[in-house]
Amino acid sequence: MDIKPEVMKWLLQDQQDEINAYHLYTRIAGVTKDSHNRKTLEHIAKDEMKHYQRLKTLTGVELKPGKFFVWLHFWFVRLFGLTFGLKMLEKAEGKAQENYGDHDRNLNYLNDVIADEERHEQELIDMLDEDRLKYVGSIVLGLNDALVELTGALAGYTIAFQDTKLIGLTGLITGISASFSMAASEYLSTRHEGGENAGRASLYTGIAYVLTVIVLVFPFTLSLNPFICLGISLLLAVFIIFCFNFYISVAKDYNFRSRFLEMAGISLGIAALSFLIGILIKEFIGIEI
Repeated sequence: MDIKPEVMKWLLQDQQDEINAYHLYTRIAGVTKDSHNRKTLEHIAKDEMKHYQRLKTLTGVELKPGKFFVWLHFWFVRLFGLTFGLKMLEKAEGKAQENYGDHDRNLNYLNDVIADEERHEQELIDMLDEDRLKYVGSIVLGLNDALVELTGALAGYTIAFQDTKLIGLTGLITGISASFSMAASEYLSTRHEGGENAGRASLYTGIAYVLTVIVLVFPFTLSLNPFICLGISLLLAVFIIFCFNFYISVAKDYNFRSRFLEMAGISLGIAALSFLIGILIKEFIGIEI
C-alpha cells in the first residue's frame, strides 16, 4: 500500500505509543499485588501489542520502546494511582490520534478499529479496583469540611486577632481538634450504615482534614501582614480544590467544572461571610484583642 509521508509519520507515532504502552502496562502488572488488577493490566497490555502489530503491518517498521517514557510514566502511575495514571495516559494517546480517513481513504477502516479498541481499553481501566478510590466519599468529607470550616474560622480570627502567630496557633488547634471529631463521626456513620472498613474510612477522613488544615494554616507562620496571610491561605484553598477535583474528575469521570465551582464557591463564600460577621461584631460590640 502506498502511504503518504505525512500519514506514515502519524502511523509511526501511534505505533511508538502502542509499544510504549505495552511495556508500561506489563511493568505495572508485574508489581501489582491485586490479582484482579494484575490480570486486567495484562489484558490491556496484550491489546496494546495487538495495536502495535496491526500498525507494524502497515509501516513495515520494528520499533523499540522509549525507556525514559516507560520509566517516567511507571512512577507517575505508582505515585498518583492506577486509575488516574492510566486514564491520563489514555487521554494523551486519544488526543494524539489522527483521522486517517481524511488523508487516505485506504486507511479509513483504521478509525473504527481504533475507536473500538480505545473503548475496550477504557472499559478495562474502569474495571480496576483501586483501594484509594473506594474512599473518595470519606476524603471529600474531610477535605470539604476542613476547607469550609477553616477558611471561615481563619477569616474570623484574622479580623478578631490581627496577629499571625495567634491566628495560626488558634487555627491549628481548631483544625486538629475538628479532624478528630470528623474522623470519629465518619467511623460511627459508616458503622451505622453497615459499611465495611469503618476504621479505614475514618482514617481517610481524618488524614484529608489534617493535611488541609496544615496547608491552610501555613501562611500564618510567615512574617507577613495577617490579611496577606489570609489571602494566601484562600488561594491555597482554591488550589487544593482545583487539584482534588481534577484528580477525581479524571479517575471517576466526574464533571470537573461544576464540582470545582461548587466547592470553591462554598469555601470562599463561608470565608467572606465569616469575615463580614467579624467586622460587624468588632464594629458594634467594640471588643478589641
